[in-house]
Amino acid sequence: MVVVTVLGVLAAISLVAAAHWYLWRRLVRDTTRPGGLARRLGTVAVVVLPLLSVGAVASGRSGMPFWAQQALAWPGFLWLAALLYLLLALLVGEAVRPLLRRLLERRDASGVAEAPAGAEVSAGAEAPAEAVARTPVGAGSGTGSGTRPDMDISDGRPDLPEPSATATSPASPSAPAAAVAPVPGPSRRLFVSRVVGGAAATAALATVGYGTYGVLRGPRVKRVTVPLAKLARGAHGFRIAVVSDIHLGPILGRAHTQRIVDTINSTQPDLVAVVGDMVDGSVKDLGPAAEPLAGLKARHGSFFVTGNHEYFSGADAWVDHVRELGLRPLENERVEIPGFDLAGVNDIAGESEGAGPDFAKALDDRDRTRASVLLAHQPVVIDDAVRYGVDLQLSGHTHGGQLWPGNLLAGLANPTVAGLERYGDTQLYVSRGAGAWGPPVRVGAPSDITLVELASRQA
Repeated sequence: MVVVTVLGVLAAISLVAAAHWYLWRRLVRDTTRPGGLARRLGTVAVVVLPLLSVGAVASGRSGMPFWAQQALAWPGFLWLAALLYLLLALLVGEAVRPLLRRLLERRDASGVAEAPAGAEVSAGAEAPAEAVARTPVGAGSGTGSGTRPDMDISDGRPDLPEPSATATSPASPSAPAAAVAPVPGPSRRLFVSRVVGGAAATAALATVGYGTYGVLRGPRVKRVTVPLAKLARGAHGFRIAVVSDIHLGPILGRAHTQRIVDTINSTQPDLVAVVGDMVDGSVKDLGPAAEPLAGLKARHGSFFVTGNHEYFSGADAWVDHVRELGLRPLENERVEIPGFDLAGVNDIAGESEGAGPDFAKALDDRDRTRASVLLAHQPVVIDDAVRYGVDLQLSGHTHGGQLWPGNLLAGLANPTVAGLERYGDTQLYVSRGAGAWGPPVRVGAPSDITLVELASRQA
């Protein structure tokens, strides 16, 4: 097991090193002059930025002071997102690069082919043959006053012999090579590298900037209606505000929490469900950032279940803290809400602490004629939900992929990445989440708070 872990770490380091070497080659070496200031600064950046990223990832788990975590988080995590989109943009540029070189070669060739005609006319008008077909008198003749047909009497300077018909001259057939000099090979390569590198950097930074704005702006409300066959007629139209993956941490803090609370309260829900990954850090560091959650307003209260990141951050302490804030933790337990049962299970990451999900404890002895709604952080427990006759499971965890094409990878590990799907008689809804883990950036997976409205078929 240790050997596998070491090999995995070495493979990851090798991959990151290769990615940064490729980035340095395309964005620094190919676009700058050797020994120049730009090349030196670019080389330093390609070395320092990945070190900041490693520090940002490791700081939270290593017990660094919270101020140090905050100092590393912004540049380190943003670089991870920028690296991803720089690599993708440069890979696209590999296909564009030969096309651009071919276009420049054709332009140069057409310019060389068209220029000689005009060049020959001007050469013939400005340089008569008799003015250039002169050679000097021998220097040692001593007859300084005499002239000969091969002497240029205009200034007495010796002229070059008349070029042969095969020599390169304005009037010769081979003149095009000298008449219009094509762009040299290295200069053309430098131009292409700068165009492709500049376009890739612009596209990547614009993508990361827009994705960062989307996270810092806060989640938007998404509305979904879910019909449940067993839902009592009196619960028709019951509204549950589902929020997951808030991820309070060194980047997203109290202001982020307040935006989420204000958004939830604006929907006037009947119940609030916080389905895990609320924090990335200890109660000591992030307790003040979570305090606005005490302002959640819902007729039937607010409920909380743990996510995997709670178990990285001290789950027991956080369960106690959210209870102090007025949220009710559902630790493998169930409560009766008018018209349906609401259950919650611990995240599967709690199994390492002996506190994993216990579906039997939460659901085994319930009245199965009543509709049931389950709060479970990870969608992968849907098979257990189906086995215990759950009507609707509410989950998060996937972030919808967060950074495209991360949705493709998330789809390999989760039955549903985002949205509503049916598994037998059980429906599964997965929220994209209200925050972001690692880079505070979302691309192709906007953050959301979902207002799930239950519909009774009896109504």
